Amino acid sequence: MPVEANLNKLMYRIELYLIKVIPIIASGIYLLNTILSYFYIDLPVLSYIIMFLFIAFLFTSSYAFRFCAWHRVSIWYITVNLILNIIDFYVGIALSDRDLFTLYMAITGLFIFVLLYLRFKE
Repeated sequence: MPVEANLNKLMYRIELYLIKVIPIIASGIYLLNTILSYFYIDLPVLSYIIMFLFIAFLFTSSYAFRFCAWHRVSIWYITVNLILNIIDFYVGIALSDRDLFTLYMAITGLFIFVLLYLRFKE
């Protein structure tokens, strides 16, 4: 068997595993968050875990179903924005609101450029 076929089978197995496991993990996290909220304990990290689980699922799906590289640009854009939001919320990015908006628009422009480049390169 060629190496590519083995890798493809591995990706399908990972995909099937994630399809089975992510809803269970997400349900458990939601249940835990509900119980903790009852005791006035707020853990925003639980929401981030859910987000990163779904991002991991999107990446795995894009490879398992052999989507083009330009399709993954949108997933990377979501990931970068999520990480920047987390950093800004917990640490703070030393920029004014206008400069932060400009940063996000520059990142958006960069990702649109990469997306279009990859799309028309094929």
